[in-house]
Amino acid sequence: MPEGHTIHRLALDHRERFLDREVRVSSPQGRFAASAALLDGRPLTAAEAHGKHLFLGFPGGDWVHVHLGLFGKLDFATAPVPPPTDTVRLRLATPTDCADLRGPTTCALITEDDKRAVHDRLGPDPLRDDDPEPAWTRVSRSRSTVAALLMDQKVVAGVGNVYRAEVLFRHGIDPYRTGRDLGRAVWDALWTDLVALMREGVRNNRIDTVRPEHTPEAMGRPPRVDDHGGEVYVYRRDRRPCHVCGDEIRTAGLAARNLFWCPTCQPTTVGTG
Repeated sequence: MPEGHTIHRLALDHRERFLDREVRVSSPQGRFAASAALLDGRPLTAAEAHGKHLFLGFPGGDWVHVHLGLFGKLDFATAPVPPPTDTVRLRLATPTDCADLRGPTTCALITEDDKRAVHDRLGPDPLRDDDPEPAWTRVSRSRSTVAALLMDQKVVAGVGNVYRAEVLFRHGIDPYRTGRDLGRAVWDALWTDLVALMREGVRNNRIDTVRPEHTPEAMGRPPRVDDHGGEVYVYRRDRRPCHVCGDEIRTAGLAARNLFWCPTCQPTTVGTG
């Protein structure tokens, strides 16, 4: 499932291509046809993201709510715009650009009130100007592990499996430590780092989390080869040596996803901050 930086990047791509321009809206697949007909020929007035949710705005308070889920894809093309395939749930098109949405978990025409309800059930997003205090309030009172809390979209919106594993490693935090044992100073450092890392993710359209001294060039090691791209410390590096200490990276299931960590760099004896 795409992480929050990808959705914010998609919002930016929509603004660059379609903002304030009249767009042809269609649903070659047919499942969004009635709603597409209501929007066809109107200008796109906004494109924004909150966590893993994308919102495309149109005049009159209409919004297209998109959640890609595990299998959704959103691709862009420029003129000459290719004909759509019958798997395209939603197409936005101008004479110069098009965007094709396939296989989303959610693609729905919603109102301002519906949109507000989605925002209300999500936690603060490191990529928005959100107050992080509600996240800390929930974390500091929770007996759940910090690894599970970071993946809970009601606590922090937009963090997925990669950012979870990497930010915990970067701060030497045992992923099994409970939220209430984390400490405010440690949480503030985590949040600040998530903001910086995810902004870089939007800028570069990929996740890179290693510090300059641990890049392939600095260490004289081969670059990472992975479908997700980017240089990381622990994500999907189980049974490989840690870039920092050389010990073996471990993996285990947690919160329905695979967790990755270095038991040496993220020891269980680390105190609270």
